[in-house]
Amino acid sequence: MQESVPFVPAVPSTDDSPDAVARSIAAIARIGSVPSILRLMCDLTGMGFAAVARVTEGTWTACAVQDNIGFGLNVGGQLAIDTTLCHEVRMGGKTIAFDKASEHPVYKDHHTPRIYGIESYVSIPIALKNGRYFGNLCAIDPKPARVSDPRTLLQMEMFAELIAAQLQTDDLYLASETALTHERAAGELREHFIAVLGHDLRNPLSALVASTELLMRRTADPDVMRLGTVMRSATRRMSALIEDVLDLARTRLGRGGIGARIVEVEHLDLSLREVVGELRTAFPGRTIEDRIVIDVPVVCDRGRVQQLVSNLLGNAIAHGAADQPVTVEAAVSNGWLEIAVTNGGEPMATETLAKVFEPFWRPPTSEPGGGLGLGLYICREIVQAHGGSMQAVSNTESTRFSARLPIAGPPV
Repeated sequence: MQESVPFVPAVPSTDDSPDAVARSIAAIARIGSVPSILRLMCDLTGMGFAAVARVTEGTWTACAVQDNIGFGLNVGGQLAIDTTLCHEVRMGGKTIAFDKASEHPVYKDHHTPRIYGIESYVSIPIALKNGRYFGNLCAIDPKPARVSDPRTLLQMEMFAELIAAQLQTDDLYLASETALTHERAAGELREHFIAVLGHDLRNPLSALVASTELLMRRTADPDVMRLGTVMRSATRRMSALIEDVLDLARTRLGRGGIGARIVEVEHLDLSLREVVGELRTAFPGRTIEDRIVIDVPVVCDRGRVQQLVSNLLGNAIAHGAADQPVTVEAAVSNGWLEIAVTNGGEPMATETLAKVFEPFWRPPTSEPGGGLGLGLYICREIVQAHGGSMQAVSNTESTRFSARLPIAGPPV
């Protein structure tokens, strides 16, 4: 289980107080793909140490670390800013990279390689589109490495863009949550939030997806393939979060309800088993059982029903007992498609059951960074768009979320 991370925003990089540093470390910890990014950087370059650093005018602080060479710097560790090249990257706003310092015309006499005994080095700025400079994505090694290759640098710069976009989304989400107490301000912030998610986050995410797929096609190295699989899973989850928020916009900003393309769908059972298979791959340590029997065509939006099952199953995995199976059921009965997902664990309180389908609502016991609290709300909207209904039941034996959709489609 991931360590609980306080859900507070990262702070402007001019604040060097201990609280400010702690908030920045927590902000990076909330980005689940960062450890995979650092491991992939090391694999791409052959370098042994990679980090996400918070860089200000006065401090260099490690917020996330991958150390394969015993460099000895842990999360929270700090370096004197004037001993690093990250300060120069911050001031210039451009990447610095070299393969072999001892032969480089600029850096062979520079004090940073000499102080830390390094030959290869890369530092990429993490700058948000709102003008805030967070820090650097960097890697070092005492041995030479092919780090300045343009294709390698492009991939690492896309990683830095992804981290920056996640940090900005984090800032915007928390700002919007505060402003939701004022209806007019809330509407404006939601619009801005949607614009960021729909454009500024999608662009680097799409680039990262393409880069990961290209990398996996060009290598047979099992470690790189494993990391690529993790990265692909993380990007799919981020993409799902974006779609959830865009769906919220459609229902809350006067653009109609959840978009559903209702057509007659054959073999819906195969589509739902595909979703179950994806979740099994993403959570190999969990037992997921399925009893899916749909032997007639169903008038529905195939993608939306898959999203419904994926959200319910993801919720059950996140909140159910890890040592108990999660069960997915789907069957047709008396003209209705009945879907249910059941998990074991502690029962949900009555007051919790009354709120689970509300947007942006999460149980008080939820760990920070677990999502935006939109999954079940989107499930309800999907079911209602199909003319169906949802129910949640929880007791000491299990928690069960179920949906009923008419197989003939929603009433006209």
